[in-house]
Amino acid sequence: MAGVYSCPLFVYLAMPLEGIYLFGLLAGALALLAASGVGSLLAGRWSERWAVGIGAGGAGLACGAGLAAAVGALLRRVDLTVARPWRMPYGEFRLGLDPLSAFFLIPLFLLSGLAALYAIGYFRSWKGRNPGRFWLFYNGLVASMALVVAARNGVLFLAAWEIMTMASFFLVIFDEADSRSAHAGWIYLVATHLGTALLIGLFVLLGRAAGSQDFGTYAAPAGMAGGLFLLGLAGFGTKAGLYPLHVWLPEAHPAAPSPVSAVMSGVMIKTGIYGIVRLLAILGTVPGWCAWLVLGIGAASGILGVLFALAQHDLKRLLAYHSVENIGIIALGIGLGMLGMTLGLPGLAALGFAGGLLHVLNHAIFKGLLFLGAGAVTHATGTRNIDLLGGALKRMPWTGATFLIGSVAICGLPPLNGFVSEFLIFVGAIEGIIGGDAAVLGGAVVLVSLALVGGLAAACFTKAFGIVFLGEPRSGMAAMASEVGLSMRLPMLALAGLCGVFGLLMARGVRWMEPVVGLLAGGMSPAEAAPGAVRALVPIALFGLLAALVLAVAALAGIRRRLLAGHAGRETVTWDCGYAAPTASMQYTATGFAQPLTQAARGILRPQIESKLPSGVYPAASAYRSETPDMASQLFFDPLFRRAAWRMGQLRWLQQGRVHWYVFYIVLVLVLLLGWALWA
Repeated sequence: MAGVYSCPLFVYLAMPLEGIYLFGLLAGALALLAASGVGSLLAGRWSERWAVGIGAGGAGLACGAGLAAAVGALLRRVDLTVARPWRMPYGEFRLGLDPLSAFFLIPLFLLSGLAALYAIGYFRSWKGRNPGRFWLFYNGLVASMALVVAARNGVLFLAAWEIMTMASFFLVIFDEADSRSAHAGWIYLVATHLGTALLIGLFVLLGRAAGSQDFGTYAAPAGMAGGLFLLGLAGFGTKAGLYPLHVWLPEAHPAAPSPVSAVMSGVMIKTGIYGIVRLLAILGTVPGWCAWLVLGIGAASGILGVLFALAQHDLKRLLAYHSVENIGIIALGIGLGMLGMTLGLPGLAALGFAGGLLHVLNHAIFKGLLFLGAGAVTHATGTRNIDLLGGALKRMPWTGATFLIGSVAICGLPPLNGFVSEFLIFVGAIEGIIGGDAAVLGGAVVLVSLALVGGLAAACFTKAFGIVFLGEPRSGMAAMASEVGLSMRLPMLALAGLCGVFGLLMARGVRWMEPVVGLLAGGMSPAEAAPGAVRALVPIALFGLLAALVLAVAALAGIRRRLLAGHAGRETVTWDCGYAAPTASMQYTATGFAQPLTQAARGILRPQIESKLPSGVYPAASAYRSETPDMASQLFFDPLFRRAAWRMGQLRWLQQGRVHWYVFYIVLVLVLLLGWALWA
């Protein structure tokens, strides 16, 4: 069902009934987000409770309506565009809803709605602050992300992109008491605007021939498809966090409040992936080297992202680097799909695109869960330093159990959802190796990269979960932790449940993705490309029965414990190898656990170590401190920005501090522009 409706008065009458309903839901969701954000800001001047109620309630209702519209559009394969004139130049105001947009809207509204519920409890302790500011920017962020995905005009897309950037910037710096937030926010703002500058150039070149910025009129000038894709890859890749354009991501995600970190990592960076995929659909055919470039960047992002994650001491910074890793996995799938299209292997293309796009959804679920879990730990203990935590599972059993589920899912282990998307990419890589010729090398790159990333991710999350939740508290803050409130637990439980449900039912979900994959893979679906692989997901999902058995045993153990709660019991320490006075300092630290792997990769990680090792028969106090700065920032971006700042400083003489000089500058620029226009 496809069509374009441009009459401003009778647009809804001309649509099919399904289109009226779905567009109405989506438009209503966007309007409600905007209205509730502004209403919350105004209400916050006299009542914090009303501000939270309006902001969170509006976000929840809008996300529910938007999710219903997106799911309906995907299942019914709706392809509709609404267009009407507007006063902006270069085309019409165009919004579209097709399977690709609907697919990206599903994780957007799902995670944003749950994070809004989580934020109610998360900000409960922040008394004396107007929560309306938070809800204005949060709801604005959600609405602008949805508008980016639905936009079908370059000017509208860039306007929504800029609103998304500014709303997320103000959310990153929302914690005014944390000086690191301002620094992280400015790094993010500079990096993302550099990406936006590249996107402006991309859209100008695409719309130059037609004189319109409507996506339907875009056409690549002869011989420029590869250059345009490279421009888009850099612009969108900056937002997505592809290596080495990721430098803002490990700074901004830890600085932002945890519900915002979950949305930024789980959804916002995926707008960059959406932009790359939409650009592929617009260009149609790109040179073969573009596929190899995406594969190379995906491999580098995946491997380096997980290596840097292993070396982190900050829990949220660790998760931020895993976002770089998982964006790399998505890029490996997309690169494999592009390679299949270049080599005329639609089966390889279908499997690559299906695995990469499915990982977009899966990553939003388990990474959102992990960031919410990290926020719960920080909320309960007041620290994100992994080496100061420990024993949280006894004090925060719900948070610990859900964090464990997210950890297993992000490692790509069955029967959870992360396994399904990585399994499809694995099958695609094997398909490429079997296919022969140039696809052999591409398949080998993907196979080796995924295997290495999976093993390192398992080691990293063994460290993260083990050090944070197991053992004994390593500080008084960790010892005083207690479980978070219901509004924070419910979203984590919902996301943990979705990790299991999507893992068990994703064999069916792969078929729902057929219109999305077909748009990119020449009409072929994963079930047609590798029916054996899709059928194999069913018995693999049956491993979930074992998980259900484990949950049943855990439930029975909990019931037994509750029944015996009134009886006298005795507690003692765990087995201590005969040592009579064990202390928390005898446990592994996060640094010590990961040291064999980080030491092996020291040439890449380049850690900065300060140590005072024990010596002598009766050694005095010892100390060990390590820090792993980001290689891309240290070697390239920091020197570049320092040099740019020095160059800009040489122009300081232009800032005279007198209004008439500034008026003169404006008049001079206007005269130059007028002369250029007359000459042209």
